[in-house]
Amino acid sequence: MNALIPRLNRRSAQPALRSVHSADRLFDDLWRGFAVPPTWAKDSPQAGFVPRVDIREDDEAVVLSAELPGVEEKDFEVVLEDDVLILKGEKRSEHESDEKGYHRVETFSGSFERRFALPFDADPDAVKASYKNGVLTVTVPKPSEAKPQVRQIEITTP
Repeated sequence: MNALIPRLNRRSAQPALRSVHSADRLFDDLWRGFAVPPTWAKDSPQAGFVPRVDIREDDEAVVLSAELPGVEEKDFEVVLEDDVLILKGEKRSEHESDEKGYHRVETFSGSFERRFALPFDADPDAVKASYKNGVLTVTVPKPSEAKPQVRQIEITTP
């Protein structure tokens, strides 16, 4: 069991906590690293895949751009469910190497799903999606009631 001892933090007057058994914690962290890939191993097969997404909004539409490198069009789908845009699919990869007398094949398959709440109820028939060079672009037009109404107001003087 780790006992916690208060100590003063050099940057503030608030006490900070530290573990008495720091060597035990060090070894626990070291061995735990073998079961879970380290955070720097983003491209390792075990790291999983979460598409990076940019969303921008203008007066006419919400545009979502998702990076899906190495994912084929048949392996993902875009769904509009009420006011939620859903991007889901599966990424598969296989790495093969022949080196110094051995043959190694690593395969990875993992599913992903991202959900984006829209600030309005979208018309499903008006949503457009295109996929080119590993980038998915989804355009969701705003309904007329969601578009900002701009009108010049006449100013009168008494």
